[in-house]
Amino acid sequence: MKTPALLALALLAASLHASAQDAAGTPQQSPAPASGTTQVKLCDNKTTVQVPKDAPKTREEGQKISDSLMAQWKAANPGKDWVQAEVEAHQVVTPEDNSKLVGTGQSSTYGTVTQQDVQVWNNETYKMAVYGSTVFHSSDELGSDIAVSCDMCHPRAANTHPETYPKFQPQLGRVALLRDMINWCIEHPVRGKVLAPDDPKMRALEAYILAQRKGVPLDYGKR
Repeated sequence: MKTPALLALALLAASLHASAQDAAGTPQQSPAPASGTTQVKLCDNKTTVQVPKDAPKTREEGQKISDSLMAQWKAANPGKDWVQAEVEAHQVVTPEDNSKLVGTGQSSTYGTVTQQDVQVWNNETYKMAVYGSTVFHSSDELGSDIAVSCDMCHPRAANTHPETYPKFQPQLGRVALLRDMINWCIEHPVRGKVLAPDDPKMRALEAYILAQRKGVPLDYGKR
């Protein structure tokens, strides 16, 4: 089965780290980076690859890094084939249709819901999720030094499980919110620039990841 690739956002750590810990116990120490190379770490906080500092910063090169990391992880975790055989086109799940609320009251403060209200809610919410998809699929938007983007390991935000946050994340040594894990993955596998909690890109990334899990029940703390 074809591995759709690379690593990113976040979030692979939640599933990868839990399953890898069960199988491997105490994490092994990563080898020291060789001179002239950068050590890139997968979200499981164990799997690494050395990348020459002068390697071209192209999507093709980023894909090679992803393939190397994911090949190692899959070899160490047989039977954990969570990726789809083929990455589908970027599809963003649409928000809830609130048309049934037209004509109902929103309390004395906000008045009656109109069709225009519903359209604004839908357009603005969807626009944020779509922007999140743009950031999620762009190493440039993420500020990656090695041309890695989130979708390379998480096609359509697969295996991110935003419905399980907040939960304890061993990589961080504390209870993490979804945005904390997003930043951890941006900093490590993506090798990008950490985002402030109120950064429009962070808000959009959260919106996109949550949108892709529409309809999944909340189950915070689940490992």
